[in-house]
Amino acid sequence: MTSPARPPVPPFTRETALLKVQAAEDAWNTRDPEKVALAYTPDSVWRNRDTFVTGRAAIVELLTAKWERELDYALRKELWAFDGDRIAVRFQYECRDRDGQWWRSHGNELWEFAASGLMSRREASIDDVRIAESDRRIRGPRPNSERGVTLPLS
Repeated sequence: MTSPARPPVPPFTRETALLKVQAAEDAWNTRDPEKVALAYTPDSVWRNRDTFVTGRAAIVELLTAKWERELDYALRKELWAFDGDRIAVRFQYECRDRDGQWWRSHGNELWEFAASGLMSRREASIDDVRIAESDRRIRGPRPNSERGVTLPLS
């Protein structure tokens, strides 16, 4: 059984790449591993930090564990580059751990897509920085008024 198409599909234009990045941000901000996994091919390959997984079931497992650890998770993604069936993004997210420590995580992702528009490969490099709750700047999903706003470097 093949998975349904997930527009926009490659080859990407600037407009369709921006739509794909925003759709990913919106999905991840639901913190619903099953919903997020549907954007990936059934055999999608990931590197997330130092963890390597293959397939939707493994993606769901990874994301479930992630959002059990990373409480009040809120994410922003920004298009960095695109070409054909590939998109590069930079992102930041904030969350707190069970001890109440807040974190801002900065990273870059490389995405490769199948012709269906489902992501077949994701490589994520991520660095974490401790922050005080008063230093938070990402609070929940991005409001429409902030769509397209560039992320600060630090």
